[in-house]
Amino acid sequence: MKYMTLNPSQLNSRPLNKIFIGTVLSFFILLGCQDNKSEKPVQSVEISFTKEGELHLIKKDTDSIIQTLDIEIADDEYKTQTGLMYRESMEDHQAMLFIFPDAQIRSFYMKNTALALDIIYIDENKKIVSFQKNAKPYDATSLPSGFPTQYVLEINAGLSDQWGLEVNDRIEWIKIE
Repeated sequence: MKYMTLNPSQLNSRPLNKIFIGTVLSFFILLGCQDNKSEKPVQSVEISFTKEGELHLIKKDTDSIIQTLDIEIADDEYKTQTGLMYRESMEDHQAMLFIFPDAQIRSFYMKNTALALDIIYIDENKKIVSFQKNAKPYDATSLPSGFPTQYVLEINAGLSDQWGLEVNDRIEWIKIE
């Protein structure tokens, strides 16, 4: 192997500058592409049903109980805006009852809701005034009540027909503290 000695006047600084800048840029590019092992993966949390009350669906003509449901209650702004969004399932004996401070025409939609639902609109006297049956999952289409409502009950799709629910049937519920 032969060694050479160069004096500083023999070195051309421009090619060395280009090599230095290229090396630094390559270092930062590789650093940016590095897999960052310290980041924690995003974990999704399943929202589970919380029984907050019990609701009876009552037949208009006979005052007989058609069905008794465990209910989750949506009675504040966050709960009424979120409803059953991000839920994967709901048992047939479970429902969500929305309670509003007054009766007015309301409209619901199925954005971010994976469950097909029957939406039951109920007036201030706790009588059913209208239905939106078999609401499609993830559909942002407006589903209006058509009449002033103070309460809305969401159940699994098809159950309102299976149970024979009709306009003027009513509800009663108790809140579990």
